[in-house]
Amino acid sequence: MGSKKNIFNALAIDLTPLRASRDFRLLFIGQFVSAFGSSISYVVLPWQMYQLTKSNFAVGMLGLAEFVPMLVMAFVGGALADFVDRRRLIVVAELGLIVCCGLLVANALSPQPRVWVLFAVAALFAALNGVHRPALEALTPRLVKPEQIPAVASLSMFRGSFSYIVGPALAGLIAASFGAAVAFAIDATTFVVSILALLLIRSVPMPAKLDDDERPNLRSVVEGLKYARSRQELLGTYLIDINAMFFGMPIALFPAIAESFGGASVGLFYAMPAVGALAVSLTSGWTNKIHRHGLAVTIAATLWGVAIVVFGLVGSLWLALLFLALAGAADAVSGVFRMTIWNQTIPDHMRGRLAGIEMISYLTGPYLGNAEAGLVAARFGLGFSVVSGGVMCVLGSGVLAVLLPKFISYDGREGLARKEAEEAARANQLNVSRNQ
Repeated sequence: MGSKKNIFNALAIDLTPLRASRDFRLLFIGQFVSAFGSSISYVVLPWQMYQLTKSNFAVGMLGLAEFVPMLVMAFVGGALADFVDRRRLIVVAELGLIVCCGLLVANALSPQPRVWVLFAVAALFAALNGVHRPALEALTPRLVKPEQIPAVASLSMFRGSFSYIVGPALAGLIAASFGAAVAFAIDATTFVVSILALLLIRSVPMPAKLDDDERPNLRSVVEGLKYARSRQELLGTYLIDINAMFFGMPIALFPAIAESFGGASVGLFYAMPAVGALAVSLTSGWTNKIHRHGLAVTIAATLWGVAIVVFGLVGSLWLALLFLALAGAADAVSGVFRMTIWNQTIPDHMRGRLAGIEMISYLTGPYLGNAEAGLVAARFGLGFSVVSGGVMCVLGSGVLAVLLPKFISYDGREGLARKEAEEAARANQLNVSRNQ
């Protein structure tokens, strides 16, 4: 009995950050609720586009419409998150997201919903997320102890995966039974809950400035880019994920694939990757014992590609859903270790700008990948688009492993020590600056 308990404790998700930090607990609850609403819109927006156009190309172009605003605003939002109250930034962004949901509700209720409105609001969603996500990622490490970061990564993965199981599973039913307007209204309501939780969090001091010239501007953005470029372990997390998501993320094809199995299954296709991710997050205790984080990310990205290849080849609905779940599990492992690398190694005064770059890395793939999947499917068919994308994901992971040896050999214990040294050096600089 004792050995079974020890095994369970070793595998079970670590809840220490939730118990130890009131503010992290509030943030987690608020974001948990809003992620549920966002996961509904995540399904219903492309579903509504496909219902209006019956075009895989149009659904894929939603990703392209989102890409440019995300790319620009991730740099802006990342810079702001290093110089402006991060909690307030998240609140402002979520107020904007409520407005976006209202526009979608109005469009859905109109006698003839407009396709251009879907494109415009998708772009606005992406721009606001470019402010929201870097501020959120920069705030989170300030609410917990450094040694709790792996557990925070697993809890964040659990939050996202659970929401993207329940949300998509309900999204198809809500849209089919009550219409897209109700789905978007639910999303707006969840942001209200999140904002209330954020307002209860105590203010977190911003990183001290070395001089009056430190402010959010182009120079500060370039400084963040140079820092990221100087760290091969960071470059590896960005490039591995971009490769995997660009080639191996066939989300734009889910409405059409689901229709081939019967349209009611569309929510299941969106939910199954999250099912796999949830299974990993609930048994993530073992991740605390892994220190070769770069190698773990590479292996997980490769397994994602293999699972997507099989998903594209099978003709059974339940086998397709199974391999989507396996793909999601592999992506969750990659996500946990990528998040751990970021939060354990990047000094706080650079955290917002690097979070913006991280956002670009993990959204560039899906956004442009949706366009790529839609274009290839329109030219060569659904099956070819999915399978070829998975193959390219596997090949790309292998090439990057060869090109980035320091990423493969990266040890998390060394990364944490480096962060502590960098923050100590900055503290010394601040003392010198104040004494002058």
